[in-house]
Formats: sequence, structure tokens, C-alpha cells
Amino acid sequence: MADASTDEVPRMLEGIRVLDFTQYLAGPTVTRLMAELGADIVKIEQSPGGDPSRQLPFKQDGRSAYYVQQNRGKKSVCLDFSRPETTEVVLDLVRSADVVVENYGPGVLEKRGLDYDALRAVNPGLVMASISAFGRRNSPLSHKVGFDTIAQAFSGFMHMTGERDRPPQFVGVAFADVSAGVHALTGLALALFHRERTGRGQWVDISMIDCLYHAHEMNVQLAAANPKVDPKRNGQHGGVGFPAGTFQGPEGYIVIIALDRQWPAFCAAIGRPELVEDPRYANARDRAKARGELAAMTEAWMATFATDQDVLDVLEAHRVPCAPVLSPRQTLEHPYFAQREMVRVVPDPVLGEVTIPGFPFKFSDRPDLPQLEAASLGQHNRDALMSWGGYSAERIEALVADGVLVARERD
Repeated sequence: MADASTDEVPRMLEGIRVLDFTQYLAGPTVTRLMAELGADIVKIEQSPGGDPSRQLPFKQDGRSAYYVQQNRGKKSVCLDFSRPETTEVVLDLVRSADVVVENYGPGVLEKRGLDYDALRAVNPGLVMASISAFGRRNSPLSHKVGFDTIAQAFSGFMHMTGERDRPPQFVGVAFADVSAGVHALTGLALALFHRERTGRGQWVDISMIDCLYHAHEMNVQLAAANPKVDPKRNGQHGGVGFPAGTFQGPEGYIVIIALDRQWPAFCAAIGRPELVEDPRYANARDRAKARGELAAMTEAWMATFATDQDVLDVLEAHRVPCAPVLSPRQTLEHPYFAQREMVRVVPDPVLGEVTIPGFPFKFSDRPDLPQLEAASLGQHNRDALMSWGGYSAERIEALVADGVLVARERD
């Protein structure tokens, strides 16, 4: 519970109104984070089912825990987009918005007359973020649809993942989606700051592929510098030296990354200080070439311990960078995730409690987080249209009667 002085400090996005046209993961990641920061968010969902993630597992009593995790703190307005009145309702909400976020497929908003130019015409100060696989502007592939693994493939990210002699693999989490969401949040924050100084809104165009391509630390420069070089995945052990990779410990797997400066400390940790002077391992390139024999030596040393933690204790005592390879279940029990509040149990009116990943930003001025719930479909039709659109109760009832507004108590 925040103390009285903290209660007087507004949340960073308090007072910012966000109109949310997002679904699945990349877009909802943006507004999920904005909700934790205090933004007032109205999520526009299409009838009859709303955000398709409402149907993703696991489900209990018709309620998706996936949807709950990604949409806590957002008001739900559900509209029948086949009705011409819907565009007018949306534009009325846009007039009161500071931010619009969307991750529809190519051409969807343009077809409905709700693209950035149309929204800016009714709200010149609007800041809008669009998230797509291939980008919206200056992209010869803007017409293509795509999901996370498509972005991993096209960006070269998948090419660098897996064993060298095996097919490329995708990362086992939706890294492109979440990375694009966090990039979009950064872009929106900067655009809002720019608006404070200039009074001008703008459109932030986020490509999932661009976000992953931006993550290449040296692969692009190496390929560009030498036409004979095509960087490729290294598998279990990296190609930048040794140790750099995953090793079999007494119980599970342990990752060690020791560059040139850490090599002497690693040799001391495994009880082989003489390796520092061994000409066969004089530099990182030599150690990378010898990684097979060095890995066998390292795993033989690890096998002399009873537990992985015993191995980690020795490595850490010598300040060698290392970590166990944890499963998601193991993270639930590890004190790091508990003390960092990254394993978080949140209330839900249907599911009771849901365990989700915590909020990744840690701010000193307002460290507490709001209590949020995920809305049922169309739960806030009336409230949002009254407070944002200035609609009367009679007009809302007419929209309900005509089937423009839709609501459902259970997802």
C-alpha cells in the first residue's frame, strides 16, 4: 500500500486517454503497460466475439486467462463494425483521445475510414501508433500480414537460432510481438513529449521485423563488411570465444559467458589456472575453435559437484557470469522473481486469481501498481460513450436497440 505522500503523486500517464484498437499480443502489450502507468484506456472490440484472444486457453467458466493478462485495466466497448453508425461512434471517441493504438491487418482501418489521416482530421493533436509485421510506410511489403514467427524468420533472427547443422528455430516466446509492443510504448512516450513541446501529434509506425532487425548486435555489420561471411547460428556454444554457451550441470543446464577479461577467472574457478598460459587458448578465436574439448573439460568439472547451485557458487565467487537455465515453473519458486515482483498474482472476478508476469519498469517516485481487472465484452459501452463521447442515455439505448453496441456478461 502506498503511503500518503505517494498517493499524491499522479501516475505517469494519469489523465492520458487511449483508444485501443488492438488484439492478440503486440498491440495489447502497449496498452497493458499504459494501464499500469495510469492511462484511461477504452478498448474497441468488434462484435460478436471481441478480441480473438478472449478464446485462447486456458479458459475457465468461459474466461481466458490469456485475455486477462493482456487486458487488465482497459474498458471494453464492443461495436458491430458492419453498421455505418460505428464509424461515427469511433470518431466521436477519437475527438477526446490523446493516443490511438492499433495492430489490425493491412488496409482494415483504411477500408473503414479510420486510418491516421481520417483520425487526425477530427483530432489534430492525436498521437497514433500502428504495429504490423512489415511496417506501414515506405515498405514494399506493407500489404503482407504476419505474426511473431513470420517476423522472426524474415528479420534473420531465426537464422541465428538453433544448432548449426539443424534447421533454424524460432524462439519459444513471442519475442517479436512483445518487443514491438515495448518499442511502440517508447515511441508513444516520445511522441507525447514532442506534443508537449510543439502541440503537434504524429503517427508512430512500428514494424515487428524492424524491432528484431535492430537487435542484431554484429551480424549485419559482419555480413556487410565481407561478402564471404554469412553469420550463422552457433547452437549450444557461441562462436565468440569460450566459455560461451550452455553446459550440462549435475541437475540441469547452466549458461556461462566469459569473454577475454573473464577467461583467467574462469580458469581459476575450474581449478585449471595453467590454461591461461596455454598457447592453444591464447585468444578468443583459439578458444572458440577448441570449444568442443573445452566444453567436455568444463562439464567434467561440473560433474564433480552434487548440485547446480554448488557449481554456480564457485563460478560466482570468481565473478564469472553464469546462470541456471530455468523453466517457467522454476521461475515461480525462485526468490529473484518474487522479490522483483515479476511473479504477480492479480485478482479476477471470474477466475479468482491469475498469476502473470509482473511490470518490468521499476520507478522510484511511484513504485506501487494499481489494482486492475479485465473487462467483460462491452462492459463499458455506456460509461465510455457518456464520458468520452458526451452521449446521452437515450442515444446509447438507441445504439443498443439497433445492434450497434453489443455486450456480453461472460467472455
